[in-house]
Amino acid sequence: MLKGNRVTLRAIEREDLPLLCAYNNDLEIELAGGGDPPYPQSLARLQAEFDANASKGGRDAPWFAIVVENKFIGQCALHHFDDIGKTCELGLGIGDKAYWSKGYGSETIELLLHWAFQYRNMRRVWLTTTGDNSRAIRCYLRCGFVEEGRQRKHIWSGNAGDYVDFVYMGIMKEEWALCLSSTSNVP
Repeated sequence: MLKGNRVTLRAIEREDLPLLCAYNNDLEIELAGGGDPPYPQSLARLQAEFDANASKGGRDAPWFAIVVENKFIGQCALHHFDDIGKTCELGLGIGDKAYWSKGYGSETIELLLHWAFQYRNMRRVWLTTTGDNSRAIRCYLRCGFVEEGRQRKHIWSGNAGDYVDFVYMGIMKEEWALCLSSTSNVP
């Protein structure tokens, strides 16, 4: 559905679920996501939830499979839409660690921001991450997000073995337009 230079974002398919389940049960990936305690997830439960949503018919939500070279490497979404404030939250998780720190996250974010601002007419996209997730914070800053606030020592981090800051970041439509005018992977 959304295509960049190297990344395609498409609907999650039932065939993606075994890999998604493996990603959701990988402790390193779960801890990198931050904010939630890592709970196990069975494939049967994931399939049941997918089937229940699919049986409703209609359109899929803005929950996308991240695909590189025809391989499902993770998921991303826009959610918590505020149609009055014209804001939404961005979430992203690359589950295949072979694709970490290679620019796929940045390109995915660029595609999501283009969709949010161009097609959904959002005025602001926001996200949260943990203060100890420096790789993610660097990625978000490169994509034009700015830190908007912190809740100090708010989230328990299994990686840090301590409470860490909960970081709020956002990007306004006009800031995105400035970033877009420089370099972009969005056609």
